[in-house]
Amino acid sequence: MNPKPRILFVEDDPAILTTFVSGLEMEGYPVVAVSSTEEALRKLANDEFSIVVTDIYLDERTGMDVLKAARDYLPDALVIVITGQGTMETVMQATERGAFDYLAKPFDLSRLLEVLQRAEGVLGEKKAAPVAAPDIPPTEMVGFSEPMIAVYKTISRAAPTEAPVLIQGESGTGKEMVARLIHKNSKRSHGPFVAVDCGSIAPSLMESELFGTLRGAFTGADRDRAGLFEAAHEGTVFLDEIGEVDNGFQLKLLRFLQEKEIRPLGSPKSVKVDVRIVAATNRNLRKMVDEGEFREDLWFRLNVVSIDLPALRQRRGDVRTLAGHFLEQYGARYERQVSLTPQALRAMEEYHWPGNVRQLQHLLERLVILSPLDTIDAETVQKALEDVEPKEKPVQSLADAEEEQIRKVLSATNGNKTRAAKILNIERKTLYRKLERMGL
Repeated sequence: MNPKPRILFVEDDPAILTTFVSGLEMEGYPVVAVSSTEEALRKLANDEFSIVVTDIYLDERTGMDVLKAARDYLPDALVIVITGQGTMETVMQATERGAFDYLAKPFDLSRLLEVLQRAEGVLGEKKAAPVAAPDIPPTEMVGFSEPMIAVYKTISRAAPTEAPVLIQGESGTGKEMVARLIHKNSKRSHGPFVAVDCGSIAPSLMESELFGTLRGAFTGADRDRAGLFEAAHEGTVFLDEIGEVDNGFQLKLLRFLQEKEIRPLGSPKSVKVDVRIVAATNRNLRKMVDEGEFREDLWFRLNVVSIDLPALRQRRGDVRTLAGHFLEQYGARYERQVSLTPQALRAMEEYHWPGNVRQLQHLLERLVILSPLDTIDAETVQKALEDVEPKEKPVQSLADAEEEQIRKVLSATNGNKTRAAKILNIERKTLYRKLERMGL
């Protein structure tokens, strides 16, 4: 059993000091108690502590001086600041100086023990070397797993052509980024790239937004206005969420793809427009065609080249690279050098990522901003994931449900595959095959 970390407790109220020190010692923590900043600074300079708990308002100096001394003398120690007169300024100051946590009085022993247990977990993880950011060449899309290499191959072959491209994948997988890469590596790269969110445009406005209007075409049309297709002349139009386009406009879009011309609202004649169409959807268009919700002839026109973007849970080997990339990106933006413990990275690799790469990106940005320490531990990652986890997760497929159940059972058995197979009522070799398919 690992020994409890040694604590320096700094508090000028003798009743609080006696109560909490007694309680901590009963829980097995070795505690050194002092009641002044002078004693605290002397102890920090000449002794070893893993955790420092300090009140802010003490004597002629404050707990901020204790915090600074702890950071100077014992950089690996974690400091918990407590106060009965906290203000936004003191919280900001404690955070900027690297406090692990901040507790407002009054609080009971169980609350302090909860924070101390979390601090113990961080101290244990800090002994392991943090995960180094991967050294990768400059790139616009991060990922080296087999599914992503297949995506890169298709992009490289399709980009130089004029063929329409249909990008399919869940929300957050990077569909617009792929569309921009296709444009950037095409013969149209000198022209504009115009992104259109079809899901955010009302059906009644779709035609005027894309094809434009002439003055007087309807009430309020007081001037000629070019549509987005005309604005993208000699470039690329990215039609995101193409599955949201209603049936009425689908026929007009099909005609454009066939004739390469548009007719602005109120105009008696058509206008030739030279644009390439790249479309994207997170819906199953083939199923929509079968159910009569999407025109089959339009689907054929759009689906000349198809790119299926894998979900992040299908390319778990890329999580490490992506996490390192985002840590470096947001570390530079917010002027912090933050790293992940191996356990924190493992927690990310084992998560199911319903929001895909976008969710991972937002999580890393949040952690870089809010983490009190420069090394992010597994508990911090788990807490951040729980904060954004929907109350009821929709199960997207039977395979996803099975995978989640296997993970839960493995976690409950501490990774014992024999016991897990018995609980799941499957043979051990079957479990090994499933784990291999899951990338574990």
